[in-house]
Parts: sequence; C-alpha cells; structure tokens
Amino acid sequence: MSTSKFRMPFGAECQTDGSVRFRLWAPAADQVVLRLFDGDEEQDLRMDPAGDGWLELRTDQARPGMRYAFRIAGRIASERVDGQQTVPDPASRFQPSGVHGPSEIIEPNTFRWPDGEPWRGRPWEEAVCYELHIGTFSAEGTFAGALKRLDQLAELGITALELMPVAAFPGQRNWGYDGVLPFAPDASYGRPEDLKALVQAAHDRGLMILLDVVYNHFGPEGNYLHLFAPPFFNERHQTPWGAAINFDGPDSRSVRDFFIQNALYWLEEFRFDGLRLDAVHAIADDSEPDILTELAEAVQEGPGRRRQVHLVLENERNGSRYLARRPSGMPYWYQAQWNDDFHHAAHVLMTGEQDGYYSDYTSEPARLLARCLAEGFAYQGEPSAFRDGARRGEPSAGLPPSAFINLLQNHDQVGNRAFGERIATLAFPEALRALSAVMLLAPSPPLLFMGQEYMTETPFLFFCDFGDDLADSVTDGRRREFQRFERFADPQARESIPDPNDPLTFERCRLPWEALERDARHREWRHFHQELLRLRHREIIPRLAGIEPGQSRFETFATSAVQVQWRLGDGAVLTLTANLSDAERCCETLALPRPDEALFLEPTGLTEALAERRLPPWAVAWHLDRATQRQTHRQTHRQTQHQTQHRPEPAEAADPASEASER
Repeated sequence: MSTSKFRMPFGAECQTDGSVRFRLWAPAADQVVLRLFDGDEEQDLRMDPAGDGWLELRTDQARPGMRYAFRIAGRIASERVDGQQTVPDPASRFQPSGVHGPSEIIEPNTFRWPDGEPWRGRPWEEAVCYELHIGTFSAEGTFAGALKRLDQLAELGITALELMPVAAFPGQRNWGYDGVLPFAPDASYGRPEDLKALVQAAHDRGLMILLDVVYNHFGPEGNYLHLFAPPFFNERHQTPWGAAINFDGPDSRSVRDFFIQNALYWLEEFRFDGLRLDAVHAIADDSEPDILTELAEAVQEGPGRRRQVHLVLENERNGSRYLARRPSGMPYWYQAQWNDDFHHAAHVLMTGEQDGYYSDYTSEPARLLARCLAEGFAYQGEPSAFRDGARRGEPSAGLPPSAFINLLQNHDQVGNRAFGERIATLAFPEALRALSAVMLLAPSPPLLFMGQEYMTETPFLFFCDFGDDLADSVTDGRRREFQRFERFADPQARESIPDPNDPLTFERCRLPWEALERDARHREWRHFHQELLRLRHREIIPRLAGIEPGQSRFETFATSAVQVQWRLGDGAVLTLTANLSDAERCCETLALPRPDEALFLEPTGLTEALAERRLPPWAVAWHLDRATQRQTHRQTHRQTQHQTQHRPEPAEAADPASEASER
C-alpha cells in the first residue's frame, strides 16, 4: 500500500522524527500562542517569530489526532483584540467540531492507497461530467454515501464526477460556496480518509473526479483572518462579498501562495483529477502574471507532469484567453469552461422564459445555440442588453470544442430560482429530449446535474445553516433578490420563498433514488441518457482527439432550425440537423446527409420526413460521414510519406503570452 502526503509550508505538519511543526501567517498579531487539547487537558506554547509576519513552533508535545487552536493578541483598526481569542488554523486539514472549534492534527500517511499501477487519469476528450452535492446526493449525505452510487454512474456512461465544494463551512448544511477553511473537508460529510476513499473508489471504476474550489471570497461566518492577517484582503477592490482577496496588493505573495498551495494540496494529497474554479470573474487581480495564470502553471509543473490533470473555469465574462492552446493542442492554462451561453440559449428554447439574463437570448436562441456548438461562446464581444450594452466575451472560434462544457442544468441554474425548479418541471418532454440529444452527442464535453439522468423533479433549493445573528438577514436577503420579478412584487408572495436556514429546505433537496424503482417514467429517462452516452462513447469520443479549431460551421433556417457540422480528429464529418421548436419546418434548401450515415434520429418517422424535406417539431438528426474519414486518412498517409522524405527543420514553438493576447 502506498501513501500520499503534500508538504504544506504552513499549518500543522507532522515530521519524520515524531514532532509537529506549526506555522501561521499573522502579520497583525503582537503574540500568538498555540493551544493544544489532549483530552481534558490543555497546554499553551508560545510561537516564535520567523520573519515577514510568520510565526513558527516545532514541538514533540503534539501528535496526530490531537486538537489545537491559535490564541491571538494584536491591534486591529486601533482596537485591542482580546488575548483570549482563539481561532482555528486557516490551513486546518480537519475541523471535527465545525469552523469555530479547534483544528485536528492530521497525518495524511495514515490513509493507505492501493499498490499497483498508479492512476494516470483520462484524456479530457473522454469527459462526460456529472455535478453532485455530497450532502443531498445520497440518503446519508456523506462521502461514504456517495461512494455507494458510483457503480450506477459508471454504468450510465459518466466518466468525470465533479463535487461541489467540500471545504469546511459554518453549520451542518451549505452549498459549499460559503467555505472558510479551504484545506479541511467538512466534518458533516466525513473525515479526510473518507474523501480519499471516495476518490480511490472513483478511480477503481475508471472515473475521473474533480473538485469545485472557491478562490474569490470567504464565507460570511467563521472567517477569522481579519483578526490577525488583514492583508489577506484588499479594500482597493470591492466584490459582492466586500473587500476582495488580496492577490495584487502589498503582502499579496503570502496570499497567492495560500491558494496555489491549496490547489496543489487537493491534487496531490487527495489525488483529484482536476479542479473547477468558481466564479473567476469575481477575482480581482491587476498583477502580471495574474493568480489564474500562476496557479495553472504551478499545477502543470507539479502534478500535471506526472498524470493528466484538468483545470476548469466558471467565468461569466467569457474570457477565452485562459483557454488558449499550445501548437500541440494542449492547453497553456485551463482545459475548459462551463458554457453558460449554451445553457441560456437552450433554456429559452425549452421554456420561453425571458427574465433576467435570458433576455439576451430571446430574439434568436436557435442561432445562438448553434454558434455555441460550432464556435464555443454565443457572446464573443457583442453588446449585452442585460448588461446595459456592455460588450461581453472574447473570440472563441479558434478553440477546440473540448474547451467548452455544455449543460442544461447545474447547481446555479436550478438553485438560483426561487423554488429551485428542475428543468423537468419547466419544459415539455419533447423539447427536453431534443436538447438532451443535442448536448450529449455534440463534440463538447456534456455535464449532467445530479438526478438529471432520470429527470428528477426534486428541487435543488438554496440552503445554509448560519448562526442566529446572520440567519435572519440571509433569509430576508434571499427573498429581496426576487422582488423585481412580477411574481414576487407582493411581499406576501415573497414570504412563500423557502427559508434557506430551515432544515426542511435542505431535506427537500435530497435525491430520491427510490424513484427509479417505483416510476417507469424515470427509468425510461435514465435509459434514454444511457443509450445516448453509449453512442457517444462508441462513435464520437474516439474521434475527438486532434480536432482542428475553426473547422466547424453552422447555419440557421426557418428561424428555429439549425445545421451544424464538425470535422472530427480522424477526418470524419459529424452533422447535426435539428428543429428546435414545436412547429414543423421546411428544409428544402438544406443539404442533408445520406440516410445510411444516420447515428441518431428523433422522433420516430424522421427518416421519411427528411426524405420529404420536412423537420417535425423538436426533430434531431445526427449523421456521421465516415467516407470523409477514409479519404482524409489516405491523404494524411501520403503527406506523412512526403514529409518523411523531405523533413523540414522543426518550427519554433509559439510564445504563449503572444498567442493568448492575439486571441
């Protein structure tokens, strides 16, 4: 059995001689005392200054399993901090009694990973993503409970799990985006060993597993950094959560290292296959290189040298520069980004909703969806009416389809609705089948949100568990968010919005796995997704590697019908022809593929309709031209022979900075 331990430059680190080294950055503290808890006994040990605001202590009085905290004395904003103020370690590996309690000393090597051939990951082109929230995914709401469902996900055709954030948060219930101790898996889900067991179980089944991390803010409860390390925040930049995390001001080096080490920690010590960085558009950083670039390069120079590690972004600004590719086709920095444009256009097509940001997609949703499929983003620098005419996005047609993760649901798009409605309760089944077939067979990696495969109608609401001082204001703030909607203009109507702090709000979100046993309709939906994914794995995924950017095209006709074509990596041509409306469309002028090239046709009778140049409502036709593949193979073979006989000198690799700026 093997071990895996990431050596952190701060926090509590067990040493080979049996001692434990404690290290804390507390530039505003006059004095820091380490308090050790050994059963009912407590011991205080003074920490020594180590320069640049760091304090350090190495002692043989501490051992794994013991709890500890830091007692702070200092001067913040001209007010004396109580010398008895104790705080957890900001780099704590585990918080057994919550974010306000003491930390636990963890020896990572106590978890034994199986021996044998080490897991090297999977190519990104094979990604079929599945987002889940540990607390509501299973009846247990734990890492161990999620492990029990992995076989079902592997059988479905999932290849990449994506966990919503698991870092320690206040209370017992949270989405995870209010985390305050980013190195500690939340105790309500289990111990660090339980999370490692989940990762190993995923790898045993051939599943990648990615973790959502939050580097744009700390949660509103349980963050003690302002007491002893105010340079962690930069008042020059303001965010929806207050002063921004300090990535570019004085003393920012220690802050940047904290988050870079956090990324490496999850990848090294827990062996995650990648990270999804939440809302990077809310990260304020004017430095060069910025934190996103430096973090990605650190990952590539570390775990990325030994195995396949994938970094994914959420970026409302559609910033394609972070997705730039090397001449080899590999990313300079980030592998992919969640494609909100695809979701918004598809949602408008399925539901007709026009509120909020959906207003940017109401005039021509089919065209915008087709542009997403062919070029990545729908908004590539065009003005956004929802954003008062501000231009949004950067050109993305020069990127491969693998750079964009397409989705019909995720935690945000469901949970940010007042009643957390799933798409199954908002769209007609015919529309939902059509857009699901579009998403699951397109070259871009698809993402399902937990339960989507059987179209659960269980809501996913916003829930939390803040202390009394904060709970009421969070509930009131949640309801005020919706007062601009006509439906909630009346204060009494807003009172019907579920209270995020009510435990029943959380319980309503648990996935009802038993629905698959009792309801044939849910089983039929799961079978539908499974068959589409089998087709994807058999016909699409083997052809994705080596796709040349800029080789796809799209067109729209009859307002709501689209045709998109991709030249795949082996030269085959994949064609989508679809009518994304509830009215029949004529396609007399459209060049249609041959019937013998059909991969998937919906609804029944579409072959005859196409022969008559008709597209019934919500029709989806996927065709694959393999003859082009054979022709391209012969051409490539001849070119290879010619190049072997007349081999030129290798070209100098392009400079990543200049390539990114050109994009």
